[in-house]
Amino acid sequence: MTPPLQGIRIVEFEGLGPGPLAGRMLADMGAEVIVISRRQKTAVAETLGGNKDSPLRRGKTIVPLDLKQEGGLAEAKALVASADALIEGNRPGVMERLGLGPADCAALNPKLVYGRMTGWGQTGPLAQTAGHDLNYVALTGMLSLSARPGEPPIIPPTVVGDAGGALGLAFGIACALLDARTSGRGRVVDGAIVDMVAMLGSIALWVRNNGQLDGPTPSPFHQSPFYDVYACADGGFITIGALEPQFYALLLEKLGMDDVDPTAQYDHATWPALKQRFTALFGSQPRAHWDALLAGADVCYAPVLSIAEAVAHPHNVARGIFTAQTDGSLDAAAAPRFESTPASRA
Repeated sequence: MTPPLQGIRIVEFEGLGPGPLAGRMLADMGAEVIVISRRQKTAVAETLGGNKDSPLRRGKTIVPLDLKQEGGLAEAKALVASADALIEGNRPGVMERLGLGPADCAALNPKLVYGRMTGWGQTGPLAQTAGHDLNYVALTGMLSLSARPGEPPIIPPTVVGDAGGALGLAFGIACALLDARTSGRGRVVDGAIVDMVAMLGSIALWVRNNGQLDGPTPSPFHQSPFYDVYACADGGFITIGALEPQFYALLLEKLGMDDVDPTAQYDHATWPALKQRFTALFGSQPRAHWDALLAGADVCYAPVLSIAEAVAHPHNVARGIFTAQTDGSLDAAAAPRFESTPASRA
């Protein structure tokens, strides 16, 4: 199939994390992405990425330029003039001082979609403040939802803030590109991670509005026995997420817990004792035992896998989710995936 963004050209001013990830998402969809890179790695990129090739550069053309030199700036402007969209991830004002802000670029290319990737956004009291994924997720209130009562929140991987922000910027750019094709006018896309994390938390807000999160009532996501991570006898872990009555009833059946009334699933008074019982039961056998018993059944079960284990899991292998390089580096396949409709195939 022809990739959906084939024919779209994007200029990416390389930064850290979310901006390049947004560019890779668009490149995976067929866009031509030209990266204007720094001639030297930043300290964080050097520390975290080392000398391995960055998977965030997959499918892109790399053009090292010094934007503080007249020749480098002129070359960058020439690339912008022929592009459909731009991605930058600097603090607000940096691109303007370089002569590459939205107004400067619109003068070169009125149809340009100008994507701005930041943590705090282009406006607000914190707009000029440094931050990282953990800080942005914390400020939205969403980090607090990872904490059990009386315990500190769990530090989430960067898939929550940085990747959520990247997804939002890529989505915004794609939407603005559609408009630019018909209107002939570009747009500035303010891709703030705090905005995206809060919006992606809409399901959590819905649950909270019903009193099931962030309040005095015991939460099914923190205190219930049927939605939790459990330790196994061999040091492995499994997850159970049987929120629906039919899945919970099947879980009890699989575990041989015939004395537990499945219709009393949301009786909060029974949760502490039942959670202790689940903990003891799952801790009595290795993870492989629970895989054999529960995997593939409608009990909302999955083992907690290391990344190496996830690469080898049959489901992930069947879908081709991961690829391994000869040096051991890993990458993930493009997502989402596309298929032809029956009418287009005919």
